[in-house]
Amino acid sequence: MAAKKSPFFDTATTLGKIVAFFGVSALSGVLAAGLMVPIASLAGSSANAGTEIFDALPASFKGEPIAQPSKILAKDGSTIATFYSENRQPVKLKNISKVMQSAIISIEDERFYEHNGIDVRGIARAAVNNFTSSSQQGASTLTQQYVNNLLVNADVVNGVDRSEMTISGSKDIADKAREAKLAISIEKEMTKDEILEGYLNLVLFSGRNYGIQAAAQRFYSVDAKDLNLQQSAMLAGMVQLPNAYNPEKYPERSLKRRNTVLAAMLRTGAIDKNEYDKAVKSKLGVKPKEVKSGCIAAEDSAYFCDYVTRLITTDEAYGKTRKDRENLLYRGGLTIKTTLDPRLQKEAAKQSRAMIPADDKSNIGAAIVTVEPGTGNILAMGQNKDYVPTDKNTGPNTTINFAVEKALGGAGGFQGGSTMKPYTTMAWLESGRNMWDRISAPNKKNYPASFRWKASCLPRGYTTVGGGWDPANAVSGYPSSMTVDYGLFNSVNSATVAEASKLDLCDIAEGTERLGLIDYDNDIDPATGKKSTLGQPISPANPAFVIGSARITPLAQATAFATFANNGEFCDNRALTSVTDAKGTAYKVKPVTCEQAVSPQVVADMNGTMTKIAKQKVTKGAIDYPISGKTGTNNKANSTWFVGYTTGMASAAWVGRYDKQQNLETKNKVIDGIARRWVDSGTWASPLWTNYMKKVGDLYPTESFGKAKSAPKPPAPKKVEADDDDTADSASSETSDSKETKEPKESEAPKATATPKPKGNSGNTPNPPKKTEDD
Repeated sequence: MAAKKSPFFDTATTLGKIVAFFGVSALSGVLAAGLMVPIASLAGSSANAGTEIFDALPASFKGEPIAQPSKILAKDGSTIATFYSENRQPVKLKNISKVMQSAIISIEDERFYEHNGIDVRGIARAAVNNFTSSSQQGASTLTQQYVNNLLVNADVVNGVDRSEMTISGSKDIADKAREAKLAISIEKEMTKDEILEGYLNLVLFSGRNYGIQAAAQRFYSVDAKDLNLQQSAMLAGMVQLPNAYNPEKYPERSLKRRNTVLAAMLRTGAIDKNEYDKAVKSKLGVKPKEVKSGCIAAEDSAYFCDYVTRLITTDEAYGKTRKDRENLLYRGGLTIKTTLDPRLQKEAAKQSRAMIPADDKSNIGAAIVTVEPGTGNILAMGQNKDYVPTDKNTGPNTTINFAVEKALGGAGGFQGGSTMKPYTTMAWLESGRNMWDRISAPNKKNYPASFRWKASCLPRGYTTVGGGWDPANAVSGYPSSMTVDYGLFNSVNSATVAEASKLDLCDIAEGTERLGLIDYDNDIDPATGKKSTLGQPISPANPAFVIGSARITPLAQATAFATFANNGEFCDNRALTSVTDAKGTAYKVKPVTCEQAVSPQVVADMNGTMTKIAKQKVTKGAIDYPISGKTGTNNKANSTWFVGYTTGMASAAWVGRYDKQQNLETKNKVIDGIARRWVDSGTWASPLWTNYMKKVGDLYPTESFGKAKSAPKPPAPKKVEADDDDTADSASSETSDSKETKEPKESEAPKATATPKPKGNSGNTPNPPKKTEDD
């Protein structure tokens, strides 16, 4: 009979034929003739009613896909994690050892190749035994057992309560009759070898291990094609009572059952006496290898694995409901190919743990995430903690992913501190100004409550700070007038704020949105007015965002800075390159999506300064190829950063607090055995980035960032009085940075200057600015 089309499987395959036959209902007449009519000839007219009843039983049912594990693969094809509700690895019959085939037939259905799905002789034998003995025998053929397994599979997929399933020990006469009818039907639809292959791929062996390939791997660490006589006999013996004959839990019972199978093989002629005698004297020889399900087995890649699973289970492309999507992940045989580079991932996890041990009593988190400029591909996502589900999420164990937002299993971002300053510089340059422009930026310059911060996108076109604002620098000693280049290089708060005061805050905020940044403190959904875990674009209503008050994720910051590494082309980050299911159906994944977001010259001018930061302040000569980046530390130093990049990779290194103690200082706290009176990005984040890049930085391109514009030669000096409140935006520097006040060294632990908190609130600003330190 020709194979029928199936909505679940390609009928060119054995599994396809198995499910396809259930859609055939025209075989009922054949079934009655094949089974009931011969019996009716013996039983007289009363059998006619039995034939009619049998004919009325359904010969078809809604087939369901057979559960297969899903795999998440790294960029190089290696397996990151496996997901399954049933650990099954389907194989062709030719890849199952002949002795295994003989073992299962000898013990379960020795007349398998002789009957038509129902073994009348077997039924008679079992009936005699059951009437004359206290022991009970079954008479189900392999075909009937296979049908029963398919029925149970359909019940599982459709959420049928286990108490209502037609499993062994709970079948009534109607169940057995339906099973018999379907068994005869399937024998008409498929060859014996196809049925045997299907059975050996479907049957339960123990726990959640289904099918002979998974069982061979689980108990002997070999493939099904390599099973020897003793191993095959042991596994064949398990299918009767999978848990009772588990060799790890009950070795003596399992050994006795194995020898029973060997005796059956001798009786049926599958083996000879010499083979039998040798086999029964052997030990079980179990060599177990367990394939754990889920991200807990992904080791260094566990947090990236968790991120990927959430991308699947939150995307309606993979099912209408979350339950549908989870069902697809655990039963659909997905092959999920990702962007992860195992070389970078291993080093990211290693260096994060080396910087702050997972079990450090401070419970400080450390993480590094890498994005590829030009593609947005996430290459690494490592952190110092161990991925272990826990209610407390403290100590060495947590499932919180420091790199991403809460909606995808993350901490929900951290204050960006001075890593946010380049966005003001970007707006400065995009307004037609230059890095060599001089600005008036005295420490603690007061911006009164009446000061109007231009914000053209807000209702009044400006915003104010209730109570005024006098942002201070973290250390004293900076000159009151400096170039934009000097201010960014030394991360001077007063310089960035002075620049922002002459710009449109909406332009700065729009620049951050252009590069994909989201503020997870700005968590009110404008559509509903309710709190959301999704966050919103950075609002220009609070000027403090220019020095880092917004909560952003390391992944977003690495993605944004990848734009500076890629001549101003922004590429949205992505983790999936392809997803296909067991049937070969491809699911839509995010493509490489890039657009020119910043002019190449603006980026080159910024890199002229940020290259000096990376070379002179961070790595201090430890890396000889082109690098660039920006440091960052927020108030209390509970969030410290370095976001650095080459032309081949952009990485955000973050170290700080993430738990319920998130607002506690890290200064003067014992962390990794040391209490420090001065903490900034140079304490952990910058060394973490440097150590990581020394190992992996040259695995991707390390080309030049382009040439920054040079300042014109200064005009002859004129005798004019300086006005601290005015800024010659386009004037060149009369004094080189080297002649200005020498910057304090971080190692000297300079005295911090507290920033008074603005009092009150007015205008468009919902809250007073949050404090962030220059770094």
